[in-house]
Amino acid sequence: MKFKLLFLFLLTAAPAFAVLPEEQLADPKLEARARAISAELRCVVCQNQTIDDSDADLAHDLRVLLRQRLSAGDTDQQAIAYIVNRYGDYVLLKPPFEAETLILWLGPLLVLVAGGTGVMFYLRRRQNTALSALTVDEEARLNRLLKEDAA
Repeated sequence: MKFKLLFLFLLTAAPAFAVLPEEQLADPKLEARARAISAELRCVVCQNQTIDDSDADLAHDLRVLLRQRLSAGDTDQQAIAYIVNRYGDYVLLKPPFEAETLILWLGPLLVLVAGGTGVMFYLRRRQNTALSALTVDEEARLNRLLKEDAA
């Protein structure tokens, strides 16, 4: 039980260790901007974590690169554009709705529709096989019982 609690604690505390102290900027305003921008950028390795939450090497590189761009005087939009130009729209947690990112936006819906269609076909086939498993006598008796029940 103690190990489970310790493991759970370590899992919840892991994102706090992602941004290393040596990565942080001395200027609190620049650091706040970097943190705000980092919340919009995805770790390409971890996929569903922000670069601040991830401890992957690539996320570290992106955090450092972002802070370098901000220190050099880039605006927030310029820094984001620079990173997107290097890593593509996939690095954004909310990519723009374009032809290139269409699968990112519509993929979950397509998977849901395909799964629903598959379940529908499965249930129809299962229903048809259940009815066809009856012999002629059993089907006649079933129909007779249904008519008596309806009356």
